[in-house]
Amino acid sequence: MAVSLYERLGGTEGITRIASDLVDLHLANPRIAPRFADRDVAALKQGAGTFFISGTGGPAVYEGKDMLATHRGMNIDSSEFLAVLDDALKALDKNEIGQREKEEVLYILYSMKAHIVLV
Repeated sequence: MAVSLYERLGGTEGITRIASDLVDLHLANPRIAPRFADRDVAALKQGAGTFFISGTGGPAVYEGKDMLATHRGMNIDSSEFLAVLDDALKALDKNEIGQREKEEVLYILYSMKAHIVLV
């Protein structure tokens, strides 16, 4: 039986760590940090973790808005989107995630572009 991406990323513990690192990277990234001003960092990390766990085959149930509803009206441009992908890659590298898993995660994130950029 194939091992899920959720399991290969370290399960709930590993993905929670990756999501936390990702939010920290976003907050430190001058290209996208203003998007997160005055936001509840703990809630951002929790939401990102739950979304990520759910989307990789884990047991969490994401109850937040979908990507289109979340990003509608924000006018996120392609360079901001790429900054998010760069941060995701850094978070995965920091957590010593393998190349195959990094490619799968980036593929999933990139597949959401139409629901995020200029919507």
